[in-house]
Amino acid sequence: QAQLVESGGGTVQTGGSLRLSCAGPTSGAYTMGWFRRPPGKEREFVAAISYLGSSNTGYADSVKGRFTISRDNAKNTVYLQMDSLKPEDTAVYYCAADSRGVGKFSKSAEFWGQGTQVTVSS
Repeated sequence: QAQLVESGGGTVQTGGSLRLSCAGPTSGAYTMGWFRRPPGKEREFVAAISYLGSSNTGYADSVKGRFTISRDNAKNTVYLQMDSLKPEDTAVYYCAADSRGVGKFSKSAEFWGQGTQVTVSS
């Protein structure tokens, strides 16, 4: 079973930036993306990107214009660049991979990472 490994979480002040990385499956054409679980809330979709790259991406309305997802298939890695961070972005961020496309990327994704904490202080 594929194991995803996230890195790059931490604490940042409001308006700051962080970049998350996720090492994904080493074989297969997977859609990859990010979910997050804010304190006391359900896990929610953040962003996804198809195996073909930035020509097919999806974002939650709450992060559009602030977060950018990208991937490097040669490194089997997906990135989430998070700019203009807000306290409401505080959450555990999870990387996921799925054989279905961006439009069907959901909490039922096949593979998951353990999560990385992002804290935005006001």
